[in-house]
Amino acid sequence: MTTVIMKTTARIMVPIILVLAISLLLQGHNLPGGGFIAGVLTTVAFALVYVAYGLDYLDAGVLGRDVEPGRGIFEHRSVTAFRRTFILGLAIAVASGLGALAFDEPFLSQTFVIVESIPIYHEIEVASALAFDLGVYCVVVGVLLTILSVVGAE
Repeated sequence: MTTVIMKTTARIMVPIILVLAISLLLQGHNLPGGGFIAGVLTTVAFALVYVAYGLDYLDAGVLGRDVEPGRGIFEHRSVTAFRRTFILGLAIAVASGLGALAFDEPFLSQTFVIVESIPIYHEIEVASALAFDLGVYCVVVGVLLTILSVVGAE
């Protein structure tokens, strides 16, 4: 059983960690490590919820999944969903690399587009590397949450 202090800390820190993770993901195409570190921080936020409230709360309360008692951990819905997140991320990362080949460019070559008339920002630069970072993000989140679920259920 966790304390009120731990639960209160989790309620305060999880949104801050998730906003920081999104920020790092979106700036990752200009700075190194965007998708990886954003995925690690997202997993840290979920781990904090797990430590404060337990695995069943993480599945039911945060991820919106039904908790099914009596099933093996590898058959559990959350582990299956995390595997799908991993596979989706791997597909996005590979597709972002193959996209360059369609334009006779080397694998994983990147380009960018400047989108104008955006409220507040006026213009933003959207790089094709953002798709790769999104794929890495999904791979890292899928793998680390699978590990967290399997180890946490033991």
